[in-house]
Amino acid sequence: MNEKVLLCLGFFAQGLFALRFIVQWIYSERRRESVVPSAFWYLSLFGGALMLVYVSLRKDPVLIIGQASGLVVYVRNIFLLRTSRRKHRKLVST
Repeated sequence: MNEKVLLCLGFFAQGLFALRFIVQWIYSERRRESVVPSAFWYLSLFGGALMLVYVSLRKDPVLIIGQASGLVVYVRNIFLLRTSRRKHRKLVST
């Protein structure tokens, strides 16, 4: 893969991944309490997945393992959010 394209992918992935902290900070400031919004987990998932592609292309086993294991946590949290929302909708509709 072209080196410039690979660097662009890496910077984009890292930017997306870092954006999650800014989103969480703004969300918490508005609520005046520490809160992790669902956008944090989606940005984590997409940024982490792109970072995994990037580090896989770079063939860095340490970062590959780190990014891959993080994806498990992000997917699990998104699953928990969706399950919680479904339960809440059922309670509200009854």
